[in-house]
Amino acid sequence: MTYTYIGKDRKRVEDPRLLVGRGGYIADLRLPGMLHAAILRSPLPHAWIRSIDATEALKLPGVVAVLTGEDCKAKINPCMSFGPATITQYPMAVDKVRYVGEAVAAVVAESRYLAEDGVDLLEVDYEELPPVTDPMAAMEPDCVLLHEEHGSNIGYERTFEFGDVNAAFAGADLIVEDTLRWGRSAGMPLETTGAVAQPGFNGVLEIYCNSLNFSYFVFLIAATLRIPSNKLTLKPVPAGGSFGSKLAAHKVPALAGFLALQVGRPVSYIEDRIDHLMNSDHHGCDRTYEARMGFRADGTIVGLDIDVVDDYGAYMQFGVGHHGNAFSQVVGPYRFRDVKYRLRAVVTNKCQQGAYRGFGSEVHNWVLERLVDQGATRLGLAPEEIRRRNFIQPDQFPYKIPGGNLYDSGDYPAVLDKALSMIDLDRWRAEQKRLREEEGRHIGIGLATTQERSVFSATEFWFLLEKPTFPLTSSPESATVTIDPTGQFQLLLHCQAMWGNSPETVGATVLAEEFGIPPETVNVRYADSAHALPGTGPGGSRYTAMVAGAIRGASRKLQKKLLHIAAHSLELAPDDLELVDARVQVRGAPETGLTIAELAGTAYFFALSLPEGMTSGLEESYTYDHPYTTLPAPDGSDLGVFYPIMGHACHIAVLEVDPDTGMPSFLDYVAVHDAGTIVNPRSLGGHVTGGATQGIGTTLYEELAYDEDGQFQSPTFRDYLIPTASEAPVFRIGHVQTPSPFTEYGIKGGGEGGRMVAPAAVSAAIDDALREYGMRVRRLPVKPATIVATVQAGRAAEG
Repeated sequence: MTYTYIGKDRKRVEDPRLLVGRGGYIADLRLPGMLHAAILRSPLPHAWIRSIDATEALKLPGVVAVLTGEDCKAKINPCMSFGPATITQYPMAVDKVRYVGEAVAAVVAESRYLAEDGVDLLEVDYEELPPVTDPMAAMEPDCVLLHEEHGSNIGYERTFEFGDVNAAFAGADLIVEDTLRWGRSAGMPLETTGAVAQPGFNGVLEIYCNSLNFSYFVFLIAATLRIPSNKLTLKPVPAGGSFGSKLAAHKVPALAGFLALQVGRPVSYIEDRIDHLMNSDHHGCDRTYEARMGFRADGTIVGLDIDVVDDYGAYMQFGVGHHGNAFSQVVGPYRFRDVKYRLRAVVTNKCQQGAYRGFGSEVHNWVLERLVDQGATRLGLAPEEIRRRNFIQPDQFPYKIPGGNLYDSGDYPAVLDKALSMIDLDRWRAEQKRLREEEGRHIGIGLATTQERSVFSATEFWFLLEKPTFPLTSSPESATVTIDPTGQFQLLLHCQAMWGNSPETVGATVLAEEFGIPPETVNVRYADSAHALPGTGPGGSRYTAMVAGAIRGASRKLQKKLLHIAAHSLELAPDDLELVDARVQVRGAPETGLTIAELAGTAYFFALSLPEGMTSGLEESYTYDHPYTTLPAPDGSDLGVFYPIMGHACHIAVLEVDPDTGMPSFLDYVAVHDAGTIVNPRSLGGHVTGGATQGIGTTLYEELAYDEDGQFQSPTFRDYLIPTASEAPVFRIGHVQTPSPFTEYGIKGGGEGGRMVAPAAVSAAIDDALREYGMRVRRLPVKPATIVATVQAGRAAEG
C-alpha cells in the first residue's frame, strides 16, 4: 500500500529543541526549596551492616537528614520484583550489602556538594562475609547464601523441552557443541537515571522521573512507598537515552519519593556516572552456555540443546523475563522442531541484571549463530548456504515455532540476497584471498542473521514460572487525539516521556497519514500518570507498532464524528462523504465539502448545528490492546503466543585483524533489516546504526567486570570501553519490508535488531580472518590479548 507520509524519510520532530539545549531533562528541573541527595555505596561485595554512625554528617551545616536501609524497612515496602518473593530488595540495603555499589545510606542536603560531603562523614561498621562471585560455585550446597530466607543461591531452575531432542540427535549426522560465555555490559546513555520528588497537600506526592513507564509503575512505586496510588503522580521528563537502563528504574524514583516524604521538601537524586556504572538500575546479561546443535549431512538443522547458567547478580527484579525473550525466537529463522532449554538463574555478589537492548534475545542469537557457523565449517558449507537451506520460507507464515510463539510474516531469503548483493560477497572473497597471498593481511568476512521479536505480551513476565502470583495479560497502549476549535491537532501520548524512539515523529506521522495534514503541524504532549489511560510504555521494540494502533483507533473515531457533522451540514449520508487532505468532501464531487477547521468550529461553537445526540468538541481516545496473545499451557508444554511481531535482519561484516596486536578494524559493513512497514526510514536507520555499534562494543570492548573477590573493575569510562565513531564502521543499510498481518499498517519493531545480530557477525569475521590459527570466538568481549594468544599458539603448532 502507498502512503503519503508513512515510509518517507523525514527529519525528526524532536530534534530542534534538543540541538539547542532545550530538552528540559531531569537535571534542569528546579523546584522551590529543593534539596539534593547523595548515596553512600558499599565498598564490600558481601557483609552484614552492624551499624551506621551519622553523627558527624548531621553536624555539617546544610545537611538536613541521613536515612538508611533500616528506615526503609520500617517505613516502606520492598521494591517491585518479578522474582521469587523470598529475594527482596529495598532502595537501600537492609541488614546486609550484597554487591559493591549497593546503596547503604542517603544524605539529604541543601546542595549536592554538601550531600557528598556528608556521605564522606558517614561511618559504617561492616562484618565481612565471603563473596560469591562464581555462579557455578554459588550453586554448591555448602556455599554461603546471599538471601538466607530463600535458602539457596539458585533463584530459578527449570528445563523446557519441545519435541524430542534425544531422538533428533540420534538421527543426526553431525552434532556440534561448545561452551560459550557472554560477559556483562549495559546501556550507557548520555544521561543517567534521576528523579525529583515533591510532597504536596493532602498526602499527594509528585515524582518527576526519566523512567520510561508511568501508568504501570505508578501502582508499584505507590505500593513500595505505602501510599494510595491515587496520591502519587509520576510526571514525565525527557529521557536522555536508555537502551533498557531506564525501562523500570524503579529504585531511583522510589528512593527520591521516600526521602521527600521523610524531610517534607522536594528532593532531587541523580546518579553520577560512577553510580550508573557500578549500580544503575541494573546491568545486562551475564551467561555461560553449554550448547549443542544437530545437523544432517546436507546441513539441515535437526535440534538444539541449551544448558545456560545465568549470573543474575544479587537480586532478581526482572525474574527470568530475559529468557522469555529467548523463547520468543528460540529457533531463530530456522525450521527445526526439537528444542531443549535448561535454565539456572543464580544470585551472586554483583549488581542485578535487567534490560539492555535485546534483553536476552541478543545472547541467545549469538549462541545460535555460533553453532550454525560451526556446523557450516564442519560440513564444508558456506555460511550463507547453510542458512538458506534452513530458512523458514515465505509461504510458511504465520509460522508456529517450538514453544508456541508465532512468527507473523517474513521473507528471509530476500533479506539474505539483498545483503549479499550489497556487500558484493564474491568480490570481497576474491580480495580476501589476494590480500592474504600478496600482502599477508588477515581479512575476515562474517555473516549472521537474527530474528527481531517485537511487541511483547504481558504473559512473558510470568509464563516461565510454575506458580505465577500475578498472571497479567494486558499490555496495551493509548492515545488521545484532539482537534481544537481552529482545526489544529493535538496528540496526547500516555505512559511515557520523550525518549530515543522518536515518539513525536512517529505519532505526528501516523496522525498526518490519517487526516491528510502536514506532520509538522501536530503538537505532541505527554500525560502524567494521574491523567494517563492504560499503557505499557516502550521496551521490547513495541512502541511504534502499539502507539500507531492507538493513534489510528482514536483517529477513526474522530473521523467518524467529522463525517457525521459534515453529513448533517450538507444534508447527505455519511457514506456519501470521504476525508481527503484535511477536508471532508462528497465522493465523486470533491468541489463540495467542508474543511476540518470549518467542522471544528461547528463542533465547538454551534451545538444546535450538530446531529441529534452528538456532544460538542472533537476529542477521542483509544486503547489498543496487544494484537495477538494466547495463554500458555499450565504444564509449560506450550508457552502461548506472546511475541508474534517478528522482524528479521542479516549483517555482513568485513574486517581486518592485526595478528600481532589482536586489534580489528572494519573495512565494510552491510546491515539489511525487515521491520515490516517503515514509518520513518531515518529513525529506523538510527536504531540500526546505534544498535549495531552497541553490539560491536559488546563483542570487542565493553565489560562490567568483577574480580574473584567481588570488587568492581569498571568504575569509569577509562575501564569500561565504549566504541567511538573511530571504532565503528560506516554502516551501509538496506531494508526489505514484509508487513505484519497483525498490526495496523503492518508495522514491526526495529529498535533492537542491530545489537541482536552484530555480535554474531563480528565473531564470525574474526574467526574467518584467523582461521589458519584455529581462532574461534567463544567468549565476549573477545579481547586483543585473547586473539594474540590464539595466533601465537597456532603459530607454535605449525612449528
